[in-house]
Amino acid sequence: MDNSSNFDSTSSVDQNDHLISETPEYSPFSGDSFAYCRSNSEVSNLSEAIDDNSYASDPSPSPWMSVKHGAVLSRLGMKQRKHSLDDKSDDLDLLETELEMMKERFSKLLLGEDMSGGGKGVCTAVTISNSITNLYATVFGHNLKLEPLKAEKKAMWKREMNCLMSVCDYIVEFVPTAQYLDDGTIVEMMTSRPRADIYINLPALQKLDTMLIEIFDSFQDTEFWYAEQGSISGNSNRSSHSSAGTHSKAGSFRIIAQRKDEKWWLPVPCVHTGGLSDKSRKHLIEKRDCANQIHKAAMAINSSVLAEMDIPETYMANLPKSGRSSLGDAIYRYMHSADKFSPGNLLDCLKISTEHEALELADRVESSMYTWRRKACLSHSKSSWNKVKEFMADTGQSDKNFVLAERAETLLFFLKQRYPELSQTSLDTCKIQYNQDVGKAILESYSRVLEGLAFNIVAWIEDVLCADKSMRN
Repeated sequence: MDNSSNFDSTSSVDQNDHLISETPEYSPFSGDSFAYCRSNSEVSNLSEAIDDNSYASDPSPSPWMSVKHGAVLSRLGMKQRKHSLDDKSDDLDLLETELEMMKERFSKLLLGEDMSGGGKGVCTAVTISNSITNLYATVFGHNLKLEPLKAEKKAMWKREMNCLMSVCDYIVEFVPTAQYLDDGTIVEMMTSRPRADIYINLPALQKLDTMLIEIFDSFQDTEFWYAEQGSISGNSNRSSHSSAGTHSKAGSFRIIAQRKDEKWWLPVPCVHTGGLSDKSRKHLIEKRDCANQIHKAAMAINSSVLAEMDIPETYMANLPKSGRSSLGDAIYRYMHSADKFSPGNLLDCLKISTEHEALELADRVESSMYTWRRKACLSHSKSSWNKVKEFMADTGQSDKNFVLAERAETLLFFLKQRYPELSQTSLDTCKIQYNQDVGKAILESYSRVLEGLAFNIVAWIEDVLCADKSMRN
């Protein structure tokens, strides 16, 4: 009898060891973790299925039941230990990945993107600006639809932007502050605080960033879908939507250029027959207006940051000797001879039809403006344009170079107002390239990528609304 009991115990233990050896490792992020929860419930069901005559009421329980119950608990303990070890392993892998990312960022900043280590890299400001631009392209470059951002992309954007933005925590300025001693004496001391431009603009940009991500997250259950350009045949609904999508406009010249010419790579939004519901259409319009306001705010910050950057000497050295030769005779005669200069009428007469023409005109007007400003400073022996303006305002005098520079500035302003999404001019690009202020580089690149993202959202929503309108008509 004892031998049989020992045999039963031994066999059950061997079987339990076999089960333990075959138990898979459990990951907190895998489907096996649900199997682990079911194993808990199975143990509970096993204990509840025992009737009143079971071992719980007997003074001497059966050896087989005690061994089996102990084996189950032992297996449960093994699973719990493996579960905790997997958690620790995942945390260590995540920390190691973030550490490697930090090492890569730090190395590129020190090398100035010159991996040869020869000291021929760019300055830190340009490196950070390029890093933000490249990160934006990595995260949002393939996101061409109104849909929530993938979790890994969203985490990557937040993590790496926080890493790049951390530099701003150490860009400070010293200001005098009054300190009161115990005896009532007032002592003036210099204390540090975030630099004014960073203190004002960086929180605003971070808020705009959060709002744009929330706009993407709001398009979860939509009444529209997307079909790739040229691959929507075979369905009458989608075919009609395709023809509607090809008539949607794009960019600042949306009335002139069709998307099939300029934005052929974008997926085509499709809507069911009858169009969107009133609720869905209202949601799209609200998000479009919100993104439009974000675009304006980011563009204003970007323009103010660029205006504060110093003009590189290389740009001033390459200015034309004559503003007339840069603008052309027709525009110069209009600006010089008109008693009341009207930049709007001038732009209407030029009949700009493409973004390339508008950008080329902006470059020519800007270079002419700085040419006339430099001549005005030389003729009045002033070191800066602001001092020339003050001198003109105080004395009431005026000369040709001053008037032409003022009119060129007005024309450039109207040009940018008429085409707000115009690409950066040659001067803006030159400023970014030669800028050495890290704080301004972060603000400029951050606002630039948010401006582009907001503009894309507005354009994509307009494409969906255009498809909806075509289906309702």
